[in-house]
Amino acid sequence: MVSSSNNETWNALKLARESLPLENIKVSPASTTNPGIPPSSLMAFLAKNPQVSGVVLEDFDTGFTNQFYQSYLDDLHNINSSAIEAAALLVARTLYILAINKKELSSSVLTAIKVNTSLVEELIGCLLNCDPGLSCELVKRYISPSSVCPNHYVGVILDEPSSAPYPDYVHDVSRFVWNFLADRTSIPKENTSSVCSQNCDDKSEVCIGAETGKGTCAISTTRYIPAYSTRLKFESGYWSVLPPNSSDHLGTVDPVWTESNWNTIGLRVYTIQAAAYDRFVLLGGITTTILAYFAIVAVRSSIIKALKRD
Repeated sequence: MVSSSNNETWNALKLARESLPLENIKVSPASTTNPGIPPSSLMAFLAKNPQVSGVVLEDFDTGFTNQFYQSYLDDLHNINSSAIEAAALLVARTLYILAINKKELSSSVLTAIKVNTSLVEELIGCLLNCDPGLSCELVKRYISPSSVCPNHYVGVILDEPSSAPYPDYVHDVSRFVWNFLADRTSIPKENTSSVCSQNCDDKSEVCIGAETGKGTCAISTTRYIPAYSTRLKFESGYWSVLPPNSSDHLGTVDPVWTESNWNTIGLRVYTIQAAAYDRFVLLGGITTTILAYFAIVAVRSSIIKALKRD
């Protein structure tokens, strides 16, 4: 919690929790001993206005722990889909409670808000695994993926900042998420043609699924907004990195980095034989040396005898 104005949100969270059928879900305020909120997008708003109200939901209290974090083991098998579904249901019902007048709050409507568990499982399979990966029907409904395995690399800046970047500069996962959210939050047009191939005539509309050749215009507030560091500046067609500003707390810890263009990277692998093989080679070498010594002595004696006869 950030301020006392969040009491209404906290009460809505508790009310939403009470409506959940699952008893193992617990909602509690963060420990007062915490130094602040965990890393989140709310930090940027607080840096601009410390009085802004906001809530950060996390599945930990004092510290984040994940022994597989940022390793090759942090994959599909490390994801708890049930926890994702429970969190989605809690947030959805909380938003409903906050949006509706308390006098008009209906328990039947609240309990009718459900989570599409099959959709959650499908999204996990599409975005966190190579099978089916981006070849799943849900993804191909919106974009034409360039690869099957989803790529979660943060990316490299290749163009000027724009709310409508060149599609080839945006990787598959970002394009799919944008199209998916735009579709799920859209209002379909009525009595007008909604077919599009790139852009829509009305600025309040977006073209969903344009890559598939079956794009449709729909009214949606979802926009693709690239996230750039505040330490980056674009001027006269070039990007530049601004020096750290000590008065900007977020800027001083901003991990701005550059990437080098490498040639083809190779890997050379060496095998190490067992100790028994080393002993065998040593014994063979000693035996060969001894036999060679006796052979030299024998040949030398034969040569001396032959010379004496002459």
